[in-house]
Amino acid sequence: MITLKNLAISLVAIAMVSCSSPKKVIYFPDAETIPTEVLTNSQTSVDPVLSPGDLLNIRVISSDAVAVAPFNRNMLTNADGSITFAQNNNSDKETTDANYYLVSTDGSIEFPLIGKIQVAGKSKQEVSAMIKADIYPKYVKIEPTVEVRLMNFRVTVLGAVVKPGQYSSDNERLNLLEAIALAGDLDIQGERENILLYRTKPDGTREVHRLNLNDRNVLLSPYFNLCQNDIIYVQPNNSARQKAWQMPQGWTTTLSVVSGASAIAALVVSIINISK
Repeated sequence: MITLKNLAISLVAIAMVSCSSPKKVIYFPDAETIPTEVLTNSQTSVDPVLSPGDLLNIRVISSDAVAVAPFNRNMLTNADGSITFAQNNNSDKETTDANYYLVSTDGSIEFPLIGKIQVAGKSKQEVSAMIKADIYPKYVKIEPTVEVRLMNFRVTVLGAVVKPGQYSSDNERLNLLEAIALAGDLDIQGERENILLYRTKPDGTREVHRLNLNDRNVLLSPYFNLCQNDIIYVQPNNSARQKAWQMPQGWTTTLSVVSGASAIAALVVSIINISK
């Protein structure tokens, strides 16, 4: 028979487990103890490196708008020399995307007058400098400004989160916490100590990293800031995996019989102990 002493020990053990569990839900414990200068130096913003499939908005700006009009897809030069800006319906994605440059599978774009430019593996600043060097002073006499923006910076968040999906960023960057926030945070059954980061680099190579949200040093990781097309997978914890396990067909009846027999045996033992 279960004694009061054994029952008390069991309750204490359950209470201890219950008290320790919430600690695993807290992100980055003791993060405030990281020196400010260390945290600042570790999170330097990095310009996105362009890859095939990226969608670029490239604008060539100059005080001589007529001279740079041929290099801007949304600028038209009229017969009288005036400039007209093409009208886009923002709700029409195909019309809007027509003004952008899609990086092809070979890592290049076709730029007006210049032709094919290899951009994959380069930063936006590098592409800007390349285009500027190609058009000035060969085609324009006044030094222009070339702006390059990445229009489809996105990451994918899957697994045990509230809202799995693909999320984009207008400012061309996201960090791990921002991506998790966009996905509605981790589900309570998400494994916080083993977040998988899957990354395809501009040269086509792939890498996988594991991140622990219970470790404050993740804030110092070079993988805290995400890259274009990163995939974050939050695997379910042991409790969720056990719930998801399905019992093989035929076992249910067997276990029901065993459970029934066990219950009967326990009842018989209790009656015998009472009668003593």
